[in-house]
This record gives sequence, structure tokens and C-alpha cells, in this order.
Amino acid sequence: MTDLGGPGDHRARSPGDGPEAVASQIADAVESLTALWSVAAQEAFLRLSLHQLRALRTVQAAPGLNLTALADGLDIGLPTASRLCDRLAAAGLLERAPHPDTRREVQLWLTQHGQHVLCDVADRRTQALTAALSAMQPAERAALSRGLRAFLTARNTQSPDAHGSADR
Repeated sequence: MTDLGGPGDHRARSPGDGPEAVASQIADAVESLTALWSVAAQEAFLRLSLHQLRALRTVQAAPGLNLTALADGLDIGLPTASRLCDRLAAAGLLERAPHPDTRREVQLWLTQHGQHVLCDVADRRTQALTAALSAMQPAERAALSRGLRAFLTARNTQSPDAHGSADR
């Protein structure tokens, strides 16, 4: 039987690769990625807040959803979601349409302009991320990709309670 922590084992952990140390490194990387993501979005031809972009992305992912579903998806109150939609509709990015079966319900749809804005933001973010990844060695990019896949697998196999406590 192999002792993975033995003195001759090249895979033995150093103090800097335990879960807490790696979590700290990831937190730094996420901050950097968030900054890159925000700057790329702000360089788009139409500057929107991250809240507005999240709303548009939510509607893009679920065309025709109602205001309540949007508010729930963004974890905001209904009046806040309504004002957000008012601003997006005034900018020509979002369209409200009556639900065909329920008169009181309104469906939300992206306009062509809204689709174009989201494509522009996505393209700019991809370019910024590509530039950062280009500065890495191929083996580093491969290791990052493997690590991210492993992280997602581990995250997806956790209990739902673990997701909620980690997300809040």
C-alpha cells in the first residue's frame, strides 16, 4: 500500500495547497476575474450596470418569463424588478407583453437591441478572458481547465444545503 504523505512521495501536500490556502487563492482570482468581467462589460457600446446585465441574461435564458420569476431569479423585490424592467424597456432592451392566457400577467422578452447588447458584452468578455489566458503557458491553461472541471463536479455533487450556505 502506498503512503501518499510519505517522505518520498512527490504528491505530498505542502502547507500552501490545503483547502483553506487554495480557497484564498481562488478568492483572489475571482476578484481579478470579476474586475476583468466588469471592465469588459463597461467597454461595451451601451454601458449597463451589472444588475441590468443580470436581468437581461435572465430574460435571455428564459424568454417570456414573468416579473415575479425575474424578481425571484435576481433575488430582488417585485417593485425593484418592476423599476428595473421599466428602465430596460425605456432603453429599448426589453419588451413587456401581456400573457396570452392571463390578462394580469406580463411576459418579458429581449428586443433585438437587447440581444445585440448582450452579444457585444459576451464578445468583449471573451476577448478579455482570451487575452489573460494567452499569457499563460499551455500546461497552465490545461491545469486550470482540469481544476475548474473538478471544482464544478465537486460543487454539483454537494447537497443542496451546502449550495445555499455557500451562496449567501
